[in-house]
Amino acid sequence: MGLETSTVNKSLDKRLKLLGYEIPDLLAIFLLLSFSNFLFSDISLLLVIAPAAILAGILRLGKVGKPDNFLVHWIRFQIRPGIYSAFPEPTKRAIHER
Repeated sequence: MGLETSTVNKSLDKRLKLLGYEIPDLLAIFLLLSFSNFLFSDISLLLVIAPAAILAGILRLGKVGKPDNFLVHWIRFQIRPGIYSAFPEPTKRAIHER
């Protein structure tokens, strides 16, 4: 009786990307596209497509060499005020126990 084996996908930690963009990036691009379509659809097609194309280019060039979900983590860092530390604040009890 031999050992049963099966093939396993080795890239389970990879993020889902579509056309080279992560899902939050695509959400931002399409939200801008729909908002500009709502505002400028009667005026010009260029005013609808250009802002989304510029944002897509900025995201593509700005995220070169950055880790996955860099934009989401950067926005969370900018929104949350405070001091970040690897260790919790010392308490009076912890100081006197030494």
